Amino acid sequence: MFQDEAGFGRINKPTYCWCEKGIRPSVPCHHIREYRYVYGAVEPLTGESCFVVMPYCNTESINVFLEELSNTFPRDKIILACDGAAWHKSCSLIIPENIELIFIPPYTPEMNPIEQIWKEIRKRGFKNEVFQTLQKVVDRLCDTICSLSNETIKSITGRDWILSCF
Repeated sequence: MFQDEAGFGRINKPTYCWCEKGIRPSVPCHHIREYRYVYGAVEPLTGESCFVVMPYCNTESINVFLEELSNTFPRDKIILACDGAAWHKSCSLIIPENIELIFIPPYTPEMNPIEQIWKEIRKRGFKNEVFQTLQKVVDRLCDTICSLSNETIKSITGRDWILSCF
């Protein structure tokens, strides 16, 4: 499985949109710095996944995520490919028995296909919209994650170089 985390919040970045010819679109925007973080792991061959929304990006949060991942797939041995974030290598990291961490080379996000899942979530649920509360961000985030089928995850993350390993 491939693991990563991403921040979603009330600060937004306007993107392109369609409108009638001759009309300049008006896109709402605000800069409120409130965030929640999604920890996720995806399996490109089957499309199986596990996502957890947490308030912080730190060792405590990754420990909660790893425990949830372990409980989601209790009978599987999980080889989890991660980037080199500090909380992935912390001395207080608690790695469950059925999970083994491996690390992708530094500065190579293109090697982690879950990065494209974050793009898809932003495209589906967070394009040109402002949220009145952080809870509305979390609600939209959960709804958007739940809308991702195993087939969608497979199509986004199933790169030839990964699938050829199986």
